[in-house]
Amino acid sequence: MPEVTLQDFKTAEKSWWCPGCGDFGVLAALQKALVELGLAPESVAIVAGIGCSGKIGNYINSYNLHTVHGRTLPAAMGLKLANRDLTVLVAGGDGDAYAIGMGHFIHALRRNLDITYLVMDNHIYGLTKGQTSPTSEHGFVTKGNPAGSIERPVLPLSLAVAAGATFVAQGFSSNQKQLTRLIQQGIQHHGFSLINTISPCVTYNKVNTYDWYKKVLFNLDDLPDYDPRDKVKALGMLHEREELVTGLIYYEESTAEFAHQLPGYREEALVHQDLTPDPDELLKLMEAYR
Repeated sequence: MPEVTLQDFKTAEKSWWCPGCGDFGVLAALQKALVELGLAPESVAIVAGIGCSGKIGNYINSYNLHTVHGRTLPAAMGLKLANRDLTVLVAGGDGDAYAIGMGHFIHALRRNLDITYLVMDNHIYGLTKGQTSPTSEHGFVTKGNPAGSIERPVLPLSLAVAAGATFVAQGFSSNQKQLTRLIQQGIQHHGFSLINTISPCVTYNKVNTYDWYKKVLFNLDDLPDYDPRDKVKALGMLHEREELVTGLIYYEESTAEFAHQLPGYREEALVHQDLTPDPDELLKLMEAYR
């Protein structure tokens, strides 16, 4: 097979993201990661949700499934179980992931299926013109909350570590080198990988801007003694720094990947198996329901 290039993972469709949107950086890092891993476009599947981030699958030359709001993870899990040969990536925003999709998120962590979840977190609903999202700060002012949000924000990284995730990282869309590396590590991890990515909305969020994040974010790569295998320290660090960190936060060697624990689950991908029922067995089954 010829060596893949960035051009192999690009499409002709023009982006509809606002100029300066952080999602451009996420797209670029994802394409770079796929190329550096030497993956062929036909070996990759992206399941995308609703929202600005949900368009990312249209800009990557691979299999692309666009689901209804909040249902990316069950669709991706079914896809991976049917064809374990595919590298399955999930893309969504903080609303898709941590609001309507929160129930699926928690159970995906528990099941530890071998998929990578790339969440583009901008702390606001951009597609619907600027309402608060689950990760918006308490007191955050929008057109829908002119007096400021009265809800406390979801803490997705702490939640993921506490709920049993085996790979948790956070990137920043403008730090291409680190984000590309984190995506590569997430794909190579045998289990569920969460890569929450700070992806600023330049149109509707004038608080959590690129400049603001550059002042407050702490890069774990600058902390040589940090051990991402220590769950207690990971949770303590996230609490101390209010989740304003980037890098690999927590991981454990995954020995209990979901598919490998399913009784009768074969090494051969389901799509390659002959699923034609035995005629005699089928007749017996039908007779049982007469």
